[in-house]
Amino acid sequence: MGKKCPECDCPKCLPGWLAAFGDLMSLLLTFFVLLLSMSSMDAKKIQEAVGSLAGALSVLEGGTRMELSREKVELSTTQKLKLNKSKSDESSTMKQLGQVVSEVNEMLKSTGSPNIILEEAEKGFFLRLPSSLLFAPGDARIVNDDAILFLKRIALIIKKLSKDVTINAIGYTDNIPPPVNSPYKDNWELSSARGVAVVKELIKDGVDPKRLMSSGKAQFNPVASNATPEGRAKNRRVELYFFSTGSNGRNKAQKSILDIKKSNK
Repeated sequence: MGKKCPECDCPKCLPGWLAAFGDLMSLLLTFFVLLLSMSSMDAKKIQEAVGSLAGALSVLEGGTRMELSREKVELSTTQKLKLNKSKSDESSTMKQLGQVVSEVNEMLKSTGSPNIILEEAEKGFFLRLPSSLLFAPGDARIVNDDAILFLKRIALIIKKLSKDVTINAIGYTDNIPPPVNSPYKDNWELSSARGVAVVKELIKDGVDPKRLMSSGKAQFNPVASNATPEGRAKNRRVELYFFSTGSNGRNKAQKSILDIKKSNK
């Protein structure tokens, strides 16, 4: 038989459970260091996080357990539902605008008049309305029943849009000046009067005047050549420029124009 090893004079080691406990504390310390490094130094949030862990692990003392009350959950759910409804309503409104444009363009095909054009613009989008739809040659009065009905439908759509959307009615002419017996001295007066006429019609249909403005640019900024009758017909127009004064105006407008184009396919 072998010899027995002599007893060691070294002191006894710490119990095993204490070593495991020390490892746990080291891991917790590492966890909190990572937590602090990844989050903003918000004292309230840190206290809530510590309190939540304290209640779950029953190791640390103090702190406030982080719990969501029923009122907070209901409030969060209600806000999400309102946001989704708002997005849904806006998308539906823009589809209605696309449908109105398509219907009127079908009507204009038989008259040979230029189509209504819906295009993206800086910070928004615009509707390009041919002058022949709205006015008699050299005039700025809207007497056409189809034009009045069309503007009524546009007014209904405007009232459904976000309150930060503003509409500028911009009048344009071709390069031929008004006739001698016209009440308008030049194309500046004629184009401005046509923009004002559209704005007044929209106000009559219930659009808030604070959301509207008008201007005239005469024969400048043409969209076609004035050398042909067809080109001059395209240049005689009123553009309804929709733009948002909010911080996300451009993104909203771009999404709206995409929705309309998809709905017309």
